[in-house]
Amino acid sequence: MKQTLIAATLALTATGALAAPQDYTLDPGHSQVVFSYNHLGFSTTYGMFSGFEGVISFDAEDPAASSVNVSMPLMSMMTGWEKRFEHFMSEDFFGASEGDMVTFTSTGIEVTGDNTANITGDLSMNGVTKSVTLDAKLNQSLEAHPMNGKPWVGFDATTTLLRSDFGVDKFAPYVSDEIDVKISIEAGQAE
Repeated sequence: MKQTLIAATLALTATGALAAPQDYTLDPGHSQVVFSYNHLGFSTTYGMFSGFEGVISFDAEDPAASSVNVSMPLMSMMTGWEKRFEHFMSEDFFGASEGDMVTFTSTGIEVTGDNTANITGDLSMNGVTKSVTLDAKLNQSLEAHPMNGKPWVGFDATTTLLRSDFGVDKFAPYVSDEIDVKISIEAGQAE
């Protein structure tokens, strides 16, 4: 019986029936993290990260076996106003220096629907690592991108963070502690 199971496993592996997760490299030109917060009850203020790096190991047959690893330089944050950026990088908030990174490494994926999942992972920022959950959706997966012919995937995700969890809570609660995060990424099959 044991030999039969081993032979069947080897046969399935040889024919590709037990597909392994495929690595996809983020497309920095079409991947963004947009965040927003309430400013003193008067307005919603936005910021963005773009041009960052990462790898998605995507298993189309078993999405729960997939994983995500993303990193972005903190100083690549775009705020739309130079003085706001300078304030965010000051000791009031991040006390940032060149090389400081924001990273997300998934620790588990719970499939919630045909194209949706909750991705839990470790978010590290400002010297603090916390577990966060992304409400994610697979937008599309193609065997051939219409412009470059490579296998391609696209995802959207949302989450809400408390900036106080990461030690950047200056002026809370007047400037909201809650930060709404929207993520949209594309990734192409790694070479």
